[in-house]
Amino acid sequence: MSLNDSKPLSESKDLPTPTRYDDPDGKLSLGIKEPPKTLWEAFQQIGPGIILAGTIVGSGELILTTGMGARHGFVFLWLVLFSCVIKVFIQVELGRFAISSAQPTLEAIHNISRYRWIGLTLMFWWLFMTFCTVFQLGGMTGGVAQSLDMAFPSVGRWFQTTAEWFPTSVSAHLSQHPETGWALLTCLATIVLIFRGSYRRIEGFTTVMVIGVTIITILCTAALWWTAYAPSTTAILDGLVFHIPPNGVADAFAVFGITGVGATELFYYPYWCIEKGYAKYVGPKDGSIEWEQRARGWIRVMNLDAWTSMIVFTLSTLAFYFMGAAVLHPQGLDPKGKEMIATLSEMYMGPFGSWTQVLFLIGAGAVLFKTLYLACAANSRMLVDFIGLLRSKKYEDRQRIQWTNFFCFVFPVVALGLYLFARDPQLMVRIGGSAQAATLPMMAFATLYFRYFQLDPRLKPKLATDIMMWIAAISISIVAIYSVPDAIAKIFR
Repeated sequence: MSLNDSKPLSESKDLPTPTRYDDPDGKLSLGIKEPPKTLWEAFQQIGPGIILAGTIVGSGELILTTGMGARHGFVFLWLVLFSCVIKVFIQVELGRFAISSAQPTLEAIHNISRYRWIGLTLMFWWLFMTFCTVFQLGGMTGGVAQSLDMAFPSVGRWFQTTAEWFPTSVSAHLSQHPETGWALLTCLATIVLIFRGSYRRIEGFTTVMVIGVTIITILCTAALWWTAYAPSTTAILDGLVFHIPPNGVADAFAVFGITGVGATELFYYPYWCIEKGYAKYVGPKDGSIEWEQRARGWIRVMNLDAWTSMIVFTLSTLAFYFMGAAVLHPQGLDPKGKEMIATLSEMYMGPFGSWTQVLFLIGAGAVLFKTLYLACAANSRMLVDFIGLLRSKKYEDRQRIQWTNFFCFVFPVVALGLYLFARDPQLMVRIGGSAQAATLPMMAFATLYFRYFQLDPRLKPKLATDIMMWIAAISISIVAIYSVPDAIAKIFR
């Protein structure tokens, strides 16, 4: 049954009637559920945004945001805040459409027009981005491995002594690169965590990880005020004023593109909303006032979920930016190249002493690992959806779970292989980041199309929300036009 109000697809002779992503075989109970009536009850229903926050706070925030603070101090504080907030308006509109239509991102894009080639073109654009972001996953695998190898060098030496137990190719890697053993363990841990992993398990584990990482980063940043690296109030206030120094234009565009909600997160969010059950609770669109009331209620829950997660990932992003601006910038340190992880560890060693290096390295590994396993889990779901849409027949629930489990194995293994081949986490992260930046405009304007041509008019947002959504779409497009060619040029230098 199609839940799309515009009906052009269900009337098309070329396309099948879309089915519910959360009920592909049409046999499961729709599970209609009334929305919560109090704020506390609504908070108990959030979750997709926390998973998204776990994905967002990763390589970009740890490496690029900190690096920008190290190079420019607090000058771009206003930009970090703007980047984290503005793109959420695109996110919530995608969530709104997913809840009202029960169509996750790829299905909505596939059904965007009665002309099949338009939807297929946009889907293959996503596929290319996903291919590039697998390099980014490989970079995260390497980042986790390098961090843990520096934290526990004795384990790396043990990997080297046991290299002879493995096949020749693996043995050579272990003997020359002791972090390879950690990369293998990272791959295995990712598979164990997400293979046959239900939404509930992923949400529960991620909530613990996100809360833990956020609290630690905020506490460390707050502790700076009791050290010699205490940030200047004047510098912070100046950083809130719009200003882009001539030597910081490229950095400004790069950080806007990768901080906050990125292209991959915009694709992921509707999937997590549907797996959480928001669309199922609303039920099939029957034109009744009861359906409208349920839809409005669960959309309010989704908004609470999205803006709560915005607070979480903004606090974490600001914490990394503050550490770079307050600690690394005065020392003239810039985290890049082979010394990237070692330089980043100076953020904590300088103010708090050398004993904090191990804690930072473990924390950096945890930040990258949670982004790695969440991205692998989300990409696995989306790739299964992509294949089903190409077949013009949605997988039944059992088939979808089986194929999702298969790709939950494939993505970590491919990411590991790419890291062992390239061995340059920073380059691999840049490849994925460039592909995401090039995809953001497509996602922004697809969202505008859903809003004005396919969303039920009864569920349209307020005028202020529409204005902010347009500002986000235009800002994203300007950044992509400027930054993508420059980023690609840097990759091939």
